[in-house]
Amino acid sequence: SKSLSDEENLKLFGKCNNPNGHGHNYKVIVTVRGEIDPVSGMVLNLTELKEYMQEAIMEPLDHKNLDKDVPYFAEVVSTTENVAVFIWENLKKLLPMGTLYKVKVYETDQNIVVYKGEETI
Repeated sequence: SKSLSDEENLKLFGKCNNPNGHGHNYKVIVTVRGEIDPVSGMVLNLTELKEYMQEAIMEPLDHKNLDKDVPYFAEVVSTTENVAVFIWENLKKLLPMGTLYKVKVYETDQNIVVYKGEETI
């Protein structure tokens, strides 16, 4: 985080606080919801969903240094939580309104973030 000292970053991020960066092989699961079309039997055509995911996730993020290659992360700390928000926002622009339900990002088998957008309570 640019807003923290080197010591604070080390304390907060531990081994992930590498000045030269570090990588992850994220796994992303997207859940959609809505009425099932009686003709197709689908909420959303999975071929279309794959195309949306290619545009919203793979093109901007795959094989990239998030902090250096993705403008969004120039000012936002590239935590898995913020990666999930980034993916949500990109998908939300492409998917039919109201169909995006959940984005689940696996940083590792043990570290998982689930994001469902901003909910008002």
